Amino acid sequence: MTVHISSRVAVETAVAVRRVGHREREAIALAGLTAALIAAFLMSLVLGSTQVPVARVMEVLLRSSAARDGAAIVVETIRLPRSLTALLSGAALGIAGLQMQTLFRNPLADPFALGISSGAGLGVAIVVLGSCMSVAAAFGASTGLAGDALLVGAAIAGAVAVLALVLVVSSRVGNPATVLILGLMFGYAASAVVTVLVGASAPERLAQLAQWGFGSFSGVTWQRLRLFAPLTLVGVCLAGAMTKQLNALLLGESYARSMGVPVRSARVLTMLGASMLGAVVTAFCGPIAFLGIAVPHLCRGLLGTSNHRVLVPAVVLLGGSVALVAQIVSLLPGGAGILPLNAVTSIIGAPVVVVVLLRSRRGAFAG
Repeated sequence: MTVHISSRVAVETAVAVRRVGHREREAIALAGLTAALIAAFLMSLVLGSTQVPVARVMEVLLRSSAARDGAAIVVETIRLPRSLTALLSGAALGIAGLQMQTLFRNPLADPFALGISSGAGLGVAIVVLGSCMSVAAAFGASTGLAGDALLVGAAIAGAVAVLALVLVVSSRVGNPATVLILGLMFGYAASAVVTVLVGASAPERLAQLAQWGFGSFSGVTWQRLRLFAPLTLVGVCLAGAMTKQLNALLLGESYARSMGVPVRSARVLTMLGASMLGAVVTAFCGPIAFLGIAVPHLCRGLLGTSNHRVLVPAVVLLGGSVALVAQIVSLLPGGAGILPLNAVTSIIGAPVVVVVLLRSRRGAFAG
């Protein structure tokens, strides 16, 4: 009896020690990700076609100097809104990818792979190319709150339409890989419709639409941030409030129902949240690839967990950092638009996808 009790105590102690060690790892990782985000944000304000000293950037941010020189104007009017847009976009796409991967239980699911970004792009193209709104106004100078809301509404409608098609067809198909292929096919179809619209449009509209297709954080001004920031923050907060439901869905719908989770409403809210995040980013910044796939997997590997209570803040921090780094790299040649943002995110994200595919063949993916 004494031996049995001692063994039980030893096991419980080992479990408790392991749990404490895991929490310490998570706390250290989140602290490191926070520091990395702050560093990336500051570097995005310092680096560019004209380098601004860190001390001057801090003065501008803290408003400790009343001097309005060229450096202050560049930081306040160009780099600060661009960096905030990158931070919010990276967080939004990372969260959308995490939600899609959990919902479909597929390691390669994200807004881009499931056709959501292509559907959003189709909605934007219909509004811009099929109306009197100029491309320059849509993706450059502000169109005002009504014009921006029209772009976002069209993007969300296109994203939800494609996702609805995927869900209707996938309800008759049980294979997750087939669902992913269906999403890709619907995405290609939406892109083909955009190509048809482009071919029938005036030549002066095409160059800026093509530039938008490469992806850019530079088109979001302070005025547009008043719409862009609240929408992305609402989507991220919705994901944060649904961590319990996401954890339950990770283990299957039957388990989620046994835990009292309303599966149908949880699935709808998750899909709408992911669609809104992907659509809003696409409307203002273009279809940005690979961040939604790569960031959740990087966070799982770093934290060693699939617990969404930890993954959601980690994805927000790492997604913002990766997007900021991609923005910095795209501007390093010396001028905005020198490197397409999608080229940089593809270089970052493609190796992660390859590793995920190799690991998934060995059954290493968990969520």
